Formats: sequence, structure tokens, C-alpha cells
Amino acid sequence: MPHVRYATVRSTVVRARIRRARGGLTAVRGSLLVAGASSDAGKSVVTAGIARWLHRRGVSVAPFKAMNMSNNSVVTPDGGEIGRAQGAQAAACGLEPTTAMNPVLLKPGSDRRSHVVLRGRPLTEVSALRYRELHPQLKAAALDAYDELAARYDVVLCEGAGSPAEINLRATDLANMGLADARNLPVVVVGDVDRGGVFASLFGTLALLGERDQSLVAGFIINKFRGDPRLLAPGVDQLTAITGRPTFGVLPWAHGVAFDVEDSLSQQTVLADAGPPAGRDTLRVAAVRLPRTSNATDVEALAVEPGVNVRWTVSPSEVLDADLVVLPGSRATVADLRWLRSTGIADALVTRAAAGRPVLGICGGYQMLAESIEDAVESGGGTVAGLSLLPVAVTFRERKTVGRPVGEAFGEKVTTAYEIHHGTAEKRPGSGAEPFLDGFRHGAVWGTTWHGAWESDGFRRAFLAEVAAVAGRDFVPAPGIELAAVRAARLDALGDLVADHLDTAALEALITSGAPSGLPFVPPGAPR
Repeated sequence: MPHVRYATVRSTVVRARIRRARGGLTAVRGSLLVAGASSDAGKSVVTAGIARWLHRRGVSVAPFKAMNMSNNSVVTPDGGEIGRAQGAQAAACGLEPTTAMNPVLLKPGSDRRSHVVLRGRPLTEVSALRYRELHPQLKAAALDAYDELAARYDVVLCEGAGSPAEINLRATDLANMGLADARNLPVVVVGDVDRGGVFASLFGTLALLGERDQSLVAGFIINKFRGDPRLLAPGVDQLTAITGRPTFGVLPWAHGVAFDVEDSLSQQTVLADAGPPAGRDTLRVAAVRLPRTSNATDVEALAVEPGVNVRWTVSPSEVLDADLVVLPGSRATVADLRWLRSTGIADALVTRAAAGRPVLGICGGYQMLAESIEDAVESGGGTVAGLSLLPVAVTFRERKTVGRPVGEAFGEKVTTAYEIHHGTAEKRPGSGAEPFLDGFRHGAVWGTTWHGAWESDGFRRAFLAEVAAVAGRDFVPAPGIELAAVRAARLDALGDLVADHLDTAALEALITSGAPSGLPFVPPGAPR
């Protein structure tokens, strides 16, 4: 395969002329696995960008991640639960998500145990060691799901998990070289140049793989570069010389394209500013970064509004100062509630509520606002006192509620919500709490189990207007902001990055023909 130093930038118009000169689009059929030299190297974003590039060319393409570890999930139309990034990648492909796109989802509840979701449905709770016992069952389900997609779509674009060189986990690997080996998939490895050491990480990833695995790794992509890619050319040349594999391009650092992140490393402290406010004041939102935050992307919907500044925080003083505080979902409600108390954030929330200042709890965050929590399911902790900011009692049920409900609040319809929870809340009789979606409002405190509700544009604006009124801020929601259009524009921007900065002809050949034969082995290889 010829060496590719870096892809030159070409305009969309020039690329269109090239395609017309070639007599139209070539047929693309096959698969590609996008692996990463580390977590947060950009696998999800690169996969979405390649998917968008293919989709815009008229290729039938579907995303796939055999095994995902994330507490950020989404509900499919048939009521299954998958990783949220695969939901966003499905949108890049012009598809509704299905459970085949992420057949195995691990949701960590602690450092040692995870909840296992198989084909969208709860399976069991396991320790890291017991996970090995499930491997044959999970592998069979993952390969069946991949085959299902491969039979329906021209291209299956696979995303790895973590690093393919996690040699301690190779025997039970599902998402990286285990999948590539089982289905003979070509692999590209993405490296994050922004964190430093990109050439060492790319070389080291390859050099720690066994001979069979190395034969499937066809090349590299360098991600998040700030500056002129010609500065990287000597390193790229040397990487090719010592590995025998090309770099398919250098993707620049791009602001404002982050979407539906799953990895905690990807969560930005301050979300991107959507622009100046329509009124005189901004609205300052503090989202509490819980140790086991789940579905953190709920607050991203607030950040698309001009004049809404969203900041993740673990500071009691920032919780006290903000116009709105959001307690997001949690995979470990009782443990995270204990953490709130240990950090002083619980006291700050109680002080806010007593002063009539807005607090919003979503799912696990809503449960923490209750008077009591009865949990024999998630933590096994029995009855635990909540923060008593909402007059409800929460009971955890064995059966998980998973669905895509619809409703109305502030006179606006909510059609984008989804729910994933064991806890159910009942209002204390005579408390005077008002209904709010499926939860309640009491004074300036709101709670609901519905994720995604703020993606409904009219409801989001009405809620923020109410928060501003309660907080005494001269904030006016800007009309005409459509979250779906914002997300589509971000996906198009990712597709443009791929088209303009990667060697798409080489990627197309790789998808269609697989990894080239004769790729050299790079010692030492996997330890015996």
C-alpha cells in the first residue's frame, strides 16, 4: 500500500468534480474497525465522521460496537438500551438506533461491578472476574448482531473500546481484535496527538499485538492536531518506515463538534458557548459531576441555547452561585448521595431550595431529592434518607423501566424523552407538589425520571424561561434553536473533516478489500 503522508485539504466543490470525472460513485461494501491507542482518542467521533461521509455518498452504512462500557445510554424504538454514542452514530447514518448496533453494554456501578445489558435488556450484575464466565455467551451475541447488520447494510462501521493492546484482556476481548479476528476486519488505530506521545502510542499499540492481530491493522489516523500537519510529516514518515503501515490522515482539532460523549475523560468542564443571550442576562447552569454520573448528555441540550452557560462542577460554592443546578442521572444513586453529603454539595442544595432558587434532578438526581429511598436492588442499602427537597418516597424495583414516553409541561409537548430506571417515586399525600412530566415540582425544585426531555425545543425554552423568572434573571430564550439541526450540523462537520483531511480513497479500498496481505510483523508482539 502506498505511503500517505497526510491528506491535502480539498473543497467540497473540487471533490464533487473528481467524483463526476470518475463517472459516479464506486460501490463500497465491507467493514472497518476503528480502534484507539487510548480512551478518548476520538474513536466515537472518527467513526461518526466516516459514517457521515459514507452516508452522504449514498452508501448504506450502520454503526457497530460489540461491547461498550458506559453509563451514557439511549433507548431504541423497540425499548432496548444501548450506548449513546451508537445512537448518535446511527443518526450520522440516517438510521434509528437498534440493539444490534451495541449488543453488549456494561454500566459500571462501582469500581468492581457492572450491570450487563445484552441486546438492550438487563442480563445480570457481574464483577470483573465473573465477567470472564459470561464471555462465550456475550461473544456469540455480539457476532450474531454483527452478522445481522452485515446482511442488511453495505458497510458496517465498527468502533473499538479502550485500546486493542490491553494485553490483560485479550482473551475475552469482544470489541477490538477479538471482533476483527473473528470476522477478518481491517483495523485503523486512532491516536490523540493533543495529549502527547502519539507516535509512541501508535507504535506501541501495534507492537504489543500478536502476529494474527497485527496482520489486520492496516494503518493509523492522527487526531486532534493543532497547527500545520506538515510539522508532523517527519514523524509520520518514520512511523511508516518502522511499521510498514501508512497514516491515512491528520484530523485537526475542531471546536464545537463534540457530541453525546460516553467516556468521562471526554466530559468538558465548561460546555461550548452557543452565543450571546437574547436578553440582558446569561443563565448560569451548574451540573454536578457525580462519581457515577449517567446520561450526562442531558445538560448538552441546555447548552445549545444562546446565553446559557453550562459548567460541570464538584464545588459547593459554584452550586450556591449558579442560577440553576442540575443533579444528573446516576448509576449508583445511594453511593452518589453519600458523596454529595461528604463534599458539602448536599448542604448547598438544601440552602438553595430553602431560598427558593432553582434545582433540577433527573432520574438518579431526582431520586436523591426525595425524602427517603428504599433500595434493595441497586445498592442493597435498605432505607436511606434523601435530601427531602421533594415530598416523595422512592422505591427501587427489580424490574427496570425502559421506554420512550411522551408528555407535556408548560404547555409544550415533550416527544424526545426516554427513561431507564429501577426507582419509582410516590408523592406524600397533601404535600402540594405539582406534576412535572412523570415527576413533581415543589417550589423551585423539579424532578423527573425522563432523560432527553430538554431535546424537545419548545419545552426546553419554556423551562429555561421559568427558571430565569424564578432566579430573577433577565434571560430570554432565543427563538428558532432546533437541537436536531444543531446535531445534524455537527455530524456534517465531522463528515467534512473526514472528506477534507483523510485519504478517503485509501479508506474506501480498505473497507472493500480488507487489510492488505504481507503487512510486516513488528516485534516483540503479544507476550506469551
